[in-house]
Amino acid sequence: MRLIGANGEQIGIMPIKEALARAEEDHLDLVEVAPQASPPVCRIMDYGKFKYMQSKKVQEARKKQTIIQIKEVKFRIKIEEHDFAYKIRNIHRFLAQRDKVKVSLIFHGREITHPEKGHELVQKIVAAIEDAGVVEQHPKMEGRHMTMIVAPR
Repeated sequence: MRLIGANGEQIGIMPIKEALARAEEDHLDLVEVAPQASPPVCRIMDYGKFKYMQSKKVQEARKKQTIIQIKEVKFRIKIEEHDFAYKIRNIHRFLAQRDKVKVSLIFHGREITHPEKGHELVQKIVAAIEDAGVVEQHPKMEGRHMTMIVAPR
């Protein structure tokens, strides 16, 4: 097999017993790096330290990634002005926290016969939040719900 030293230098091709003896002599481990190569490649290294450094790299990568949540805000067609302002404030807060917002309009009873009122309300919502967010998924009807997704700017 081909042997690579602890410092990364090429030692050469030698039998397994001799490579194990060299690793033992340095108080390190003999690790097979490329078993599919011809001849197989092994490296002398401290395997415990190697595993520790790998876990540190994974932790660092996990720390840097951001988790985007989707918050939902539900509206009714017949919503009062104060309630509308309150929900818009919540949408602004969620967008400031870098979360996406799912805006749902719920049609109750015979309100479903007037989808144009839903579109008017959606336009009003979009106008109220245009400085903080951008519409990622335009409004679409799903049964008695009209939904759209807003992402932070």
